[in-house]
Amino acid sequence: MTSGNKKFIFLVQGEGRGHITQAISLFQILTKNGHEVPHIFIGKSQRRQIPGYFFEAINVPVEPLNSPNFISDPQNKSIRLFHSILYNSRYLKTYYRSLKRIDEVVKKVRPDVLINFYDFLGGFYNFLYRPSFKFISIGHQFMTDHPNFKFAKGRLFHKRLFLINNYLNSMGAFKKLALSFTPNYPPRVNNTIIVPPLLRDQLLKLKCTDHDFILGYMVNDGYSQEIIDWSLRNPDIKLEIFWDKKNEPETKRVGDNLIFHQLDAEKFLQKMAQCKGMVTTAGFESLCECMYLGKPVLMIPVSGQYEQACNALDAEQAGAGIQAGNFNISKLIQYIPSYKNTSESFRSWVSKREEIILHELTDF
Repeated sequence: MTSGNKKFIFLVQGEGRGHITQAISLFQILTKNGHEVPHIFIGKSQRRQIPGYFFEAINVPVEPLNSPNFISDPQNKSIRLFHSILYNSRYLKTYYRSLKRIDEVVKKVRPDVLINFYDFLGGFYNFLYRPSFKFISIGHQFMTDHPNFKFAKGRLFHKRLFLINNYLNSMGAFKKLALSFTPNYPPRVNNTIIVPPLLRDQLLKLKCTDHDFILGYMVNDGYSQEIIDWSLRNPDIKLEIFWDKKNEPETKRVGDNLIFHQLDAEKFLQKMAQCKGMVTTAGFESLCECMYLGKPVLMIPVSGQYEQACNALDAEQAGAGIQAGNFNISKLIQYIPSYKNTSESFRSWVSKREEIILHELTDF
């Protein structure tokens, strides 16, 4: 098959916002260049709501599917691996129905490519159904295939589980596109290709300013009490934090210096362009956005998620900021004066995303 207009189906992991925003960005790139994305699946769970902005940004049918997911502790702070395995084993029949639904749609749509944004269903579908079209997996996680990738030290069991996750998400993949903070050489290792981050067009158009507040984003709302306690001890520092906590108002003010916002894609990017620094868990997408805007960041990897420990190490080496074990925002305040802005080189790398990724997705 050679390059030309092609038909794609997406399967998107619904946990967090990283894979969702990557899917939006790729949808914009593909459709702008004449390709078709007639159907999108997104993995859902009871643990987290799919943000409304995803449905608003996509003008094709978006179908939620029950998909395997991680279970957090009672405080909603860390991931419980064994509980996650036990929980998901109870829903194998449900996940099998999801796989059958994917097969029903692809038989009707007849795509050229199924793109998997790191959802377990993708790897299992490709392994069990052996479709005739191409199966391509996308994620920063596949940087582990590159010889230059640095793993977080220790936790050998968690490292092994991380690599198993990568394997399960990409079983039989024709290609794996490894989203990277920086260009890496060699740019291709077997069927793994190093590509720039998939950042949305809205981010690229923002103009940066420096207002007097720290921005925060937490994928697990259990960290909110740490932030509240810190804000009470530091009343002179203004904080604006985004979360997706259920049954809370769109905006919640705590004291005079802390505001919680429900996750809103446009508002979040605007606030990021205005803040003087950001504190967040170590999700790849948020770190890339900070680097693009030249905002120093304090990274707190989610406990129990070895992948985030690797993200933080990778981003720290790329110049994004520093990491810590908790939401001690004082560390970010102390770090900001010494931060070296690397946004110019990062923007140059990001500017190549359309050319590189389009080539890998369409020229085969």
